[in-house]
Amino acid sequence: MSTMPDLEPVANRMREAAQGVRDSELDAPTPCERMSVGDLLDHILGLCEAFRRAADKTSTTAETPPEPSAQNLPEDWRAELDRRLDALVAAWRDPAAWQGGTAAGGVELSGEVAGVVALNELLLHGWDLARATDQAYIGDPASVETSYAFVSEIPADDVNARDGLFGPVVAVPDDAPLLDKVLGLSGRHPDWTPPLP
Repeated sequence: MSTMPDLEPVANRMREAAQGVRDSELDAPTPCERMSVGDLLDHILGLCEAFRRAADKTSTTAETPPEPSAQNLPEDWRAELDRRLDALVAAWRDPAAWQGGTAAGGVELSGEVAGVVALNELLLHGWDLARATDQAYIGDPASVETSYAFVSEIPADDVNARDGLFGPVVAVPDDAPLLDKVLGLSGRHPDWTPPLP
């Protein structure tokens, strides 16, 4: 990869979305099937740590992610997320993180792919979090372009390739904003709203 993507802009947007979450919203639904806001936050905390370790080459395929649960959230989860985002961004600024092989979530992959997956996860789940809590989400153009290039490579009709990663592709208009195309390719409805009680 000639230019390493910078994870700081997408991490900052995740940070902003998280800071906008009220404690009363932790049980609210999200665009992620069967995940509450609290569950999603626990997942985000876990993925920050997993992909930091992927950058440091200290993760192994024996480590599989636990089922996310709001019950696991520390009392100071906002501050903890800040710390983990800072560590994640710093880890992926090291050129060595993008080289060679590594592992994340029990899966072997190249450093280059792991870095892009980390960025993509932050972008998608930042949007999920913002959407679930009625906040605006404006993706920075460079991160959206990186995510689009990544999700575009995953065949829409390959169930095995998408399983556990994305849901079925959601069609969006050809002239839709690039972020909406990323969301559609990742199985999300760009106009998702919480279901009525």
